[in-house]
Amino acid sequence: MSVNSVGVNWDQLEVDQTESFLDISPFVREYIGSPLTTSNPASNTGFFSDVKIPQNGNYSHIVVNGGNSLMQEEKKAGAVLEIQVEPPSNEDQESLTTGSAEKPEPSTLEEADLTSSVLGDTILAAKDESLEQQVVPEQLSSLFGKEEPPRSSSPSRVPEFSCVTEEDSVLEPCAVGADVHQVPQQQDQPGGTGNKEKVDAPPKPPRSPGPNDLSFPTDGMTILEPTAVQVPVPTLAPSEMMWTIKRDEPVKLRITQSGPGSETPVTVHQMFQHAVEQYGETPALAVKKEGQWATLTFREYYNECRLAAKSFLKLGLERYHGVGILGFNSPEWFIADIGSILAGGLAVGIYTTNSPEACQYVADNCEANVLVVENHKQLTKILQVKDQLPHLKAIVQYKDELKEKQPNLYTWKEFMELGKQIPDAQLDDVIRSQKANQCCSLIYTSGTTGQPKGVMLSHDNLTWTAEAAGKTVNLGNGTEECIISYLPLSHIAAQLIDIWISMRFGATTYFAEPDALKGSLVNTMREVRPTAFMAVPRVWEKMQEKMQSQASKSSLVKRKVAEWAKYIGLQANYNFMNGNQTVPWGYMLANNLVFKKVRAALGLDRCTMCFTGAAPITKDTLEYFMSLNLPIYELYGMSESTGPHAVSNEAAFRIMSCGKEIPGCSSKLDKPDEEGNGEICFWGRHVFMGYLNMVDKTEEALDQEGWLHSGDLGKHDPEGFLYVTGRIKELIITAGGENIPPVLIEDAVKEELPIVSNAMLIGDKRKFLCMLLTLKCNVDDDGEPTDELTPQSKEFCRQTGCRASRLSEITSKNHLPVFKAIQEGIDRVNAKATSNAQKIQKWTILEKEFSISGGELGPTLKLKRPVVQKMYKDQIEEFYS
Repeated sequence: MSVNSVGVNWDQLEVDQTESFLDISPFVREYIGSPLTTSNPASNTGFFSDVKIPQNGNYSHIVVNGGNSLMQEEKKAGAVLEIQVEPPSNEDQESLTTGSAEKPEPSTLEEADLTSSVLGDTILAAKDESLEQQVVPEQLSSLFGKEEPPRSSSPSRVPEFSCVTEEDSVLEPCAVGADVHQVPQQQDQPGGTGNKEKVDAPPKPPRSPGPNDLSFPTDGMTILEPTAVQVPVPTLAPSEMMWTIKRDEPVKLRITQSGPGSETPVTVHQMFQHAVEQYGETPALAVKKEGQWATLTFREYYNECRLAAKSFLKLGLERYHGVGILGFNSPEWFIADIGSILAGGLAVGIYTTNSPEACQYVADNCEANVLVVENHKQLTKILQVKDQLPHLKAIVQYKDELKEKQPNLYTWKEFMELGKQIPDAQLDDVIRSQKANQCCSLIYTSGTTGQPKGVMLSHDNLTWTAEAAGKTVNLGNGTEECIISYLPLSHIAAQLIDIWISMRFGATTYFAEPDALKGSLVNTMREVRPTAFMAVPRVWEKMQEKMQSQASKSSLVKRKVAEWAKYIGLQANYNFMNGNQTVPWGYMLANNLVFKKVRAALGLDRCTMCFTGAAPITKDTLEYFMSLNLPIYELYGMSESTGPHAVSNEAAFRIMSCGKEIPGCSSKLDKPDEEGNGEICFWGRHVFMGYLNMVDKTEEALDQEGWLHSGDLGKHDPEGFLYVTGRIKELIITAGGENIPPVLIEDAVKEELPIVSNAMLIGDKRKFLCMLLTLKCNVDDDGEPTDELTPQSKEFCRQTGCRASRLSEITSKNHLPVFKAIQEGIDRVNAKATSNAQKIQKWTILEKEFSISGGELGPTLKLKRPVVQKMYKDQIEEFYS
């Protein structure tokens, strides 16, 4: 009989069942094998699902949860599966050895905690010598090739799980590199897909030229007998601090004792390995080349990332130094990001709209050794400031040919060739040294209120949040899911969805064209037909404006049909939102006549999840898409929470609410007022490590108990839905002492006046409120706002009797009909004000719409209030003169 066992020298200690446990089940499954079979047929359906050890270093019994329980007499036999684990040594490594252990007394076994697993019953992996255990050969195929692994020639008892503490005898280390290139054979976590409608996907695009398969070199590897398989239990670097400002310091994770939040911490590399095993031949990335979609499978993707990592090592990337990436979304962006993490560096996205000075600040702050740029335009920014970057060793341009050769400047092809000079073992040593509670990525805030802050994210921040968020929205596994990457990857929302959630759940990421936000996005949407789609509010608003403009040109009959269908759709979706599955009469007809056609025209006919986040969205926009049977689900979070904290979905949706907290995350409202509004504070494994080199800012964001203070005001309704009602720093305190959240009033104005694109309330420390308004104008090919009004704005003017087609005509000629119509809208908003102090007394129309390039808007089109106040201080002072 052959068995799997690890470890011999251990001191049996009592298990305190109240201690926190560390789940190591994925790694037991990976190396010991699943399913676990016994001589009892009733037990052979059991799979390992949970294996937990106390985290304090004093180890004894470890409970193995799984499928059907072993027979009671088998439990009484007293033999259980055993693993030996050595705590971190001075080098922060774990050494494992093989051998046998004495069987503990049966009474100790009966005292072990038996908790139910996902599959139902609980088992102790208990066996007597008469029972037979077998490892499925496929489980070890990556170590032994296609042949069945050798088996032990003599029977041995399956020892009990136990762990070694620092006081125990020193163990002989296992062969180095035994786990290097193995892609773990892991059972995926069960998860439903909700009520998703199954729609056939479009034909898979052809592969891009590249390797046919991911190779696993075995240089320096020692093959172990199946009775002595190394189990790389994932350790965390020692730390008692929940935050740090140093890039090379680990933090203590907020791991719960059970349920969501108690999952085993894993590194980026471990999650990527799991993805390759689960989805190896599934297309991971797809990009248009010469009019055709070319793809990389997950296996090829992994291989490219390893090669890029070796190239970074060749260029001299130092541990915890940055790799800045400056460019539009592309496979090279993803590969550079992940490659830098695998090589031990920090992945750092830089906004493409940054000035040379802003790029210099980020690159210098993260001590970047390498900068990866998209094209000559972005390269020029770096060349202007490279003399101010003392840590910079190389620049890589991933698109277009270099216009001139310079020292330490490489094309993408040249860069990837460098990695072939680095042995795999060198990269593997770096990968093995990484811990889940160490920093691997920096997200720089947009700098709305000052210099950008470097948000330090750990491996666990990325991997745990990707897992938790994907499951919360019932993301399916495998080839069914596909998304479009077009939002800035230097922002956490796009990065988490496009890179990490897609990796964890095997989704295919299609890259939009660089001019996506200038009009080409809808073409990509129609071609790809994504199953999930994320957009910031301004993108949804632009879609709404375009569709309303087109609808206004339709015949009277078509407009009447559309209005009837939208009435039906809005009523139906409010029913769905409130848990009422009944639909109004005519719903099916409206669906066939209008809703299906709209979804197809937008490329959203397969989409089951439409999301918005990163900035407030108006109720008008939400109701517009609800009326078209396209409910938009709000997400709420921040860079400091690795993206989402609260999520809306089909099962948890209330209009204007951002949903409920992701399982494993908690909220508290600090210092609530009489209406229940308080500062929203976050807790969970998604909370960041700290701001790089910023003690004061970190202590301001994280309190002594580890709660993240968001700076946002919010409240919960009786059903637990979270509503964001304002931002503390944006709160207007009038000269009379009244606190006024501006966003609610600004949104009300935009709802009343469809000609208004941006509204900014003024009044802090002033006697009364005023407002700056911008009108909706078309943008040019560079995304710059023009003087020409949008069709929707022109229609608004025509309804007042004004024939103006340009913004300058309205502002210069002071068209009274337009001004009168705007004042009437303001009056309607004021009529709903809760007090006179909250009424808008004066307003003005600015001569140009806000834009990113103009400085008024951030990369996610969020309003930069301090910048606007400084830019238009003359107009503001005129209000109060």
